[in-house]
Amino acid sequence: MAGTVVLGIESSCDETGAGLVRDGRLLGQALASSMDEHARFGGVVPEVAARAHLEAFTPVVREATGPGLSGALQVGLAGAKTLAHSLGVPLYGVHHLAGHVAADTLEHGPLPDPCVVLIVSGGHTSLLLVRDLARDPVVHLGDTLDDAAGECFDKAARLFGLPYPGGPAIDRAAREGDPGAVAFPRPLTGPRDDPYAFSFSGLKTAAARWAERYRARGERPPLADGAASLQEAVADVLTRKAVAACREHGVGTLVVVGGVAANSRVRALAEERCRAAGIALRVPPLRLCTDNGAMIAAVGDLLVRAGAAPAPLDLSVDPSAPLEYAALHPVGRAAPALV
Repeated sequence: MAGTVVLGIESSCDETGAGLVRDGRLLGQALASSMDEHARFGGVVPEVAARAHLEAFTPVVREATGPGLSGALQVGLAGAKTLAHSLGVPLYGVHHLAGHVAADTLEHGPLPDPCVVLIVSGGHTSLLLVRDLARDPVVHLGDTLDDAAGECFDKAARLFGLPYPGGPAIDRAAREGDPGAVAFPRPLTGPRDDPYAFSFSGLKTAAARWAERYRARGERPPLADGAASLQEAVADVLTRKAVAACREHGVGTLVVVGGVAANSRVRALAEERCRAAGIALRVPPLRLCTDNGAMIAAVGDLLVRAGAAPAPLDLSVDPSAPLEYAALHPVGRAAPALV
């Protein structure tokens, strides 16, 4: 329905976000992060995240007006149900990863049909073929077999002695380093490998062994070189496979989304390789790359305008739901994020 204002609520991990979207335009958003609380533990603690969502939900929604952690999602779901019931407005189940895809529409307009989307975040690394996000099924060209790219950054940063979150810390340290200093492997890039599958656990292990060799000799690892080389390996694999997918499927636009899309080298190498291949590149601004409520509202806005059926108020969360449709009702699966 044109002109409808959609409130999106995001609570899948360590950010509590709310956003308002109408007819593809972002009206406002607010975000509260519990990252500083998790930093003391070197990673996200589910119980701490759920408590932080409880404290932040009402202030964030007031200011703005899988998949994720089950307890955290329950908080967002309960709040969304309360608002829907009290205001007499429909509730839509939205897949968290569809939100990342839709985030780009708030900056660059409707997605081309078709386009290849690279989702790269702390928990997910996937190559998707996307047509009409609100109506058509999402085709998975390839997914990560183990650690996601963002998870690799977080774990390697911890091994390097860098702070959490690891992605931004690696990016900062890499600015002073030589990306060719360490010959880190490029996983699953051989001729017999699945061309669009990802694996970053071996790269994480290689980074750990590199740092351990220096420490075993009583030396401090050259962290800038290690960070730059690790970042280059991740960016190389991601962009190489994404551009190859565009070429094979005859798609002229690559969309890169998710928290790792904020990485400076991933963005730069994607731009370089897309330009050389004659492929248009779309990457959301930094504020829309990490988890936020605006991206959830963007999917809700698409669903409302497409005439999708609302979800029932007895909707439940499913942190492991696969991304098949942007709205998982009435498809039959519960959704890991809500609008």
